[in-house]
Amino acid sequence: MGTHASDSGADFRIAHIALDEETIIWRNADVEQERRVAIFDLIEENNFKPVRSASRGANGPFRLHLSVMDGRLAMEIRDTNEEFLESLLIGLARFRRPIREYFAICDSYYQAIRKATPAEIETIDMARRGIHDSAAELLMERLEGKVETDFPTARRLFTLICVLHIKG
Repeated sequence: MGTHASDSGADFRIAHIALDEETIIWRNADVEQERRVAIFDLIEENNFKPVRSASRGANGPFRLHLSVMDGRLAMEIRDTNEEFLESLLIGLARFRRPIREYFAICDSYYQAIRKATPAEIETIDMARRGIHDSAAELLMERLEGKVETDFPTARRLFTLICVLHIKG
């Protein structure tokens, strides 16, 4: 489903991503590390083609600003010259449970790293990956017809959506 740079000279990817700092109320060192890694990995490798903008000739790369407004994910997409291209709003009601489950399993994981056996850590990590994977699939579903992306990109975007939901 992802579109690659070879398509007619286009570069359908995110070159810069920012999170609305006003949305993020609190975060600890573990969460901050997750955010840094997700942003780094996302910028390093992603597929991101905003359908409406691409149909109007935008070839990327793109700048993406994420925030949460009125229970919806706001994705503001700009070109590399900061010219506004489009804004997408995605309802987050279907993400409440996966976000809650992801936070709970991450808490267990961070506690386990400090005092559990390797087998216990691996079991918790497998559960964490499972929740993360199904949430990424849900995100791809919700982006259908709006943004063409791939699974790894959706996974990293879900991590950033979680960071936006942290309330201390």
